[in-house]
Amino acid sequence: MHPIASLQAALVTALEADTALAAIIGAGGVFDAPPRDRPAPYVVIDRHDMRQHDGDAAPGQEHRVLLHCWSDQPSRKAALEIAERVVAVALAGLVPAGLVVTHGEHMRTETSIDTATGQARAAVTLRFFSE
Repeated sequence: MHPIASLQAALVTALEADTALAAIIGAGGVFDAPPRDRPAPYVVIDRHDMRQHDGDAAPGQEHRVLLHCWSDQPSRKAALEIAERVVAVALAGLVPAGLVVTHGEHMRTETSIDTATGQARAAVTLRFFSE
């Protein structure tokens, strides 16, 4: 399995299994693209970029994952509540098939209010190293 697919599958599994996140966004609220038939709140994995970062003993990868956390309200606080839970779950220890995650970090969070919908969004960038 490609390292992107493996890490992303582990991330989605962890996010969907988290009862605290499900209490905020509802069950099945993590997507690869904004859903057409489901209103916010939800989480979208917007980008997942990877570059080889080989070490002396093993091939490695650096992953950058951008997640959009959409609130159903015009409230940055509501979007940030989702984002905080996403970061906590993602950094609690992912176990991707065929990979070992050696490092995970929260790089940044940006917020905005979408002028078309009035909904708040928090964009969370995470970085992982895997072997």
